[in-house]
Amino acid sequence: MLLPSTEAGRGRPVVLLHARPTDRTMWDAHLPLLAEAGVRAIAPDLPGHGDAVAPAHREVAPWSDVLDTLDHLGADRFVLAGNSLGALVALQAAVTAPERVEGLVLVGYRPHDQPASPRLNAAWEAERAARAAGDINAAVKAGVEAWTSAGATEEVRAHCARMLRRRLTEQLDHGEPPQAADPLGTGPVALRTLRGIPALVGVGEHDMPDFHEGGEGLARDLDAGRIAVIPGAGHLAPLERPAVFCTLLMDFVRRLPRQASPTHA
Repeated sequence: MLLPSTEAGRGRPVVLLHARPTDRTMWDAHLPLLAEAGVRAIAPDLPGHGDAVAPAHREVAPWSDVLDTLDHLGADRFVLAGNSLGALVALQAAVTAPERVEGLVLVGYRPHDQPASPRLNAAWEAERAARAAGDINAAVKAGVEAWTSAGATEEVRAHCARMLRRRLTEQLDHGEPPQAADPLGTGPVALRTLRGIPALVGVGEHDMPDFHEGGEGLARDLDAGRIAVIPGAGHLAPLERPAVFCTLLMDFVRRLPRQASPTHA
């Protein structure tokens, strides 16, 4: 499945993978900043999000769709940058095609087998209860409260609400497609095969403890050093602090070995 995408700039491809309750528009503020910094920024919708409507009964493998889309766009090698679900898909794509991945920037990661904190369980339950009652407004409100920080601007909250409402509506209309087998498997074994790929792990300062703990564990598995804490941000840290995130990302990209043959649009 080829994914709808938006891009800007020329140079080393940097692929921006969005979080679960959002879509590729979460990167709207980042694309011009990254283009100005001298990279080709590519932001796809993951299957079932935004404009990427998954065909009925099709088994979904987002990592394969990302790789196929990048083939279609002529991006042979690239940096993968992901937030939350996007971080997971970045890791899945990297395990599937490690020879194509020049670097990983992963924000807000939590492994599925990590026990959820009371705060995360409460967030899930608030959204589940609202959806069960058919109250989309309450579900959207619960999601915005869970995934953004108390200091998020009204503009950020409104943007988050729009994306979350669209995602919840699609789920109600079409359900969740079946998922393909996770190439990461269980445990850290597959992650440790990625230690040869430069990686940066980050987390929002005010994100739930689950993602601080998950980020610390991921950094150890990838041998990525200390995690970067994005100040004043919650789970959707790139959405709340686009300039800070772009600076962090570009500082990482500029430390990577120069591409032997840059890929252009």
